[in-house]
Amino acid sequence: MTNATKHFLTIDNGGTNTKVIIVDQDGRQLSVSSFPTDAIERRPGFREVNPGQMWRDIGKAVKAALESAGLDGSQIDGVVPVGHGKGLYVLGKDGKPFMDGILSSDSRAADLANEFESRVAEIYPISHQHVMVMQFPVLLRWLKDNEPEQYARIGHVLSNKDFIRYFLTGEILEERGDASGNNLVNLETGEYDGRLFDFFGIPEMLECMPKLVSATDRCESITAEAAANTGLAEGTPVYAGLFDIDACALATGVLSDDIFSITAGTWNINVFPSKTMAPLDGGCMNSVFPTGDTLVEASSPTSAGNLDYVLRMMTADGSKAASYDELGAMLERTDAKYTDVLFFPFLYGSNVNLGAEGAFIGLRSSSERDQLLRAVYEGVVFAHRHHVEQLLRVLGHKPKAIRISGGVCNSDPWVQMFADVLNLPVETVAVTELGGLGGAMCAAVGSGLYGSFQEAFDNMSKLAKRFEPHADQTAVYDRKFEAYEALLTALDGGWAALRDMQNSLER
Repeated sequence: MTNATKHFLTIDNGGTNTKVIIVDQDGRQLSVSSFPTDAIERRPGFREVNPGQMWRDIGKAVKAALESAGLDGSQIDGVVPVGHGKGLYVLGKDGKPFMDGILSSDSRAADLANEFESRVAEIYPISHQHVMVMQFPVLLRWLKDNEPEQYARIGHVLSNKDFIRYFLTGEILEERGDASGNNLVNLETGEYDGRLFDFFGIPEMLECMPKLVSATDRCESITAEAAANTGLAEGTPVYAGLFDIDACALATGVLSDDIFSITAGTWNINVFPSKTMAPLDGGCMNSVFPTGDTLVEASSPTSAGNLDYVLRMMTADGSKAASYDELGAMLERTDAKYTDVLFFPFLYGSNVNLGAEGAFIGLRSSSERDQLLRAVYEGVVFAHRHHVEQLLRVLGHKPKAIRISGGVCNSDPWVQMFADVLNLPVETVAVTELGGLGGAMCAAVGSGLYGSFQEAFDNMSKLAKRFEPHADQTAVYDRKFEAYEALLTALDGGWAALRDMQNSLER
């Protein structure tokens, strides 16, 4: 019996939280079930996740989402994995997991990434990518140099959401958009290029790369084993899926360079689709977008995740120093002049120097807790502005608006701060879980329900709020951002000394 209404289930695996979202063909969000991504930090800079635990937790969350929506597994018409980009998930030569996955906030290979980035001009004409610390080839090279026994066991290399799809279907495939964002794909041909593997000193890994597929391709179906773990029906179609920034851009209708997409969550992600690729000197990344365009990206792990950490750090027992309701009220009653402290949101990485670390600057004996917390909010937005200005230099003109997604959307005052700092209108959409909506749109297009992502957006998404910049606040933030950038420039020569000191203490 065919359901009159189609239902799509997305497994959105992020660096901070993993969510299972059920959305119908009209874009109505029927249920959400989530759990914290259980990161393992066995050494400073290491951020890993146990694959067995992850799969068990996903199974429980899928069952909870089905129950909350009042659906059984047979009423789901398509399943889509959405995941954080970068990081590293591998299978052994026997096609089974054998080591923990590496999250995109991992920074163990910072020195290697710096070394490769100094020579990036050698490969940029092939991959059109800069080198980032959490990319596949950098992490693989780190494993080759530091954990050669683990490296020798690798049989297959996967992105996060492709790893989840492996659990769902048993098939080992890699979606092209994620691969192209990992310095492994020739962006002119859309295929792996051995010259890239040679550059990173991992030529043997080329044969470990799975077949490439496109986001909307059907990739087998739910296996009996996956059905038992999740409550989904065996045989339910599974689609290739999306890098989470692609999912959020699609869900917010960012389908041309007239509108930028910002995702403010664990990662600070700023993108626009383009008919042309960003040049080497633009400092941006290029990857394959599901519409066929190039996605121009400026990003780093410098966003809202910093706030959660600072809140925990401010209490002795690791609980949060204030509730989000209290913080929202604080933002409402204060403005851009309230704090003269600056915060560098580099707790998980940086967007100015791979060795840069988080910092408060401007602390005085009179500084109050709320001034520090507001500085964290502002510092996150300044880090986004740094990237947005990179995009503006590539595009050559301002977009009409910015559409925003991520945890920041739960706070209207924070979204308003983005509009004020960026001096651009910022819009939100009605559905709260945009990764889930983007995944559902992928399944809707892949199944033929809608003929294009534009048609899917028109039927499944709508704008909710628009925040206009306030000129008086923008003027204050311009002065703050000038100081923020000047201090980063002044510190640029000192981060290496800090890292040398840290390394000496670790020994």
